[in-house]
Amino acid sequence: MHKLPSQERARILHLLCEGNSIRAVTRLTGASKNTVTKLLIDAGKACEAYHDAHVRNVAVKRCQVDEIWSFTYAKQKNVAKAKAAPAEAGDTWTWTAIDADSKLIVSYLVGGRDSEYAKAFVDDLAGRLATRVELTSDGHKAYLEAVEGAFGADIDYAMLVKLYGASPESAKGRYSPAECTGIRKRRIEGDPDPKHVSTSYAERNNLTMRMHMRRFTRLTNAFSRKVENHAYAVALHMMYYNFVRLHSKVRMSPAMAAGVSDRLWEIDDIVALVEAEEAKQVTKRGPYKKHQAEISK
Repeated sequence: MHKLPSQERARILHLLCEGNSIRAVTRLTGASKNTVTKLLIDAGKACEAYHDAHVRNVAVKRCQVDEIWSFTYAKQKNVAKAKAAPAEAGDTWTWTAIDADSKLIVSYLVGGRDSEYAKAFVDDLAGRLATRVELTSDGHKAYLEAVEGAFGADIDYAMLVKLYGASPESAKGRYSPAECTGIRKRRIEGDPDPKHVSTSYAERNNLTMRMHMRRFTRLTNAFSRKVENHAYAVALHMMYYNFVRLHSKVRMSPAMAAGVSDRLWEIDDIVALVEAEEAKQVTKRGPYKKHQAEISK
């Protein structure tokens, strides 16, 4: 079975992490679409496992949460008439929690935007924190029950509710967004500092995600066909953002700023995670099963 050299794997992953589409990567590297997709999946699984195991017991003082929209296979309004649409087709939301000081993405989740996903996301966030935190979310009502269930009274929590009105630019085009006419800060639990009730860092992170993941680009034909692959792409990006990419504000990687890592990672380190997982699979299969699997391919 042909196996890509580590250097070529690193090149492919770096291109994916810097916002190139799978087809663009195939043109730049000469690798097949299936090869790039499989590497994305393998890397996403490895990054997901590493984040789950190591981004824990993080000392966060101020945390901001938000959700970013995308779609899988087809936009929600087109799912009914789409051919062979999978069950997960339509709106796909990515929940993120960012440390306002280190800029570390502490927790993330891909799925729906209902109360069930809100609970799973906030429960995961609570399990990764080492200290009492000041939390700010937008006005999404699903957070209310989720935060209460995960933290109880052991949190300083506020909502930042944005008020929107019709934009004078809206008449110029259908994609003009509504204009934010004001905000309302609402204390929910504890004693949050009004000066730090903000979702600015979380919203700026949404832009970073759109710039670094092609499938998040709006008003194009870039989208995921499978929600699983979408989740793996998000996991790879989060690993790259947290551990590999220098953050201009903190002048180091967010993982270093948060004390999760003692060094700046390279793309080669992500490749090493993938190859370590492959070695585990070979050990589980044993030499005979590995040989049979190669023959069957």
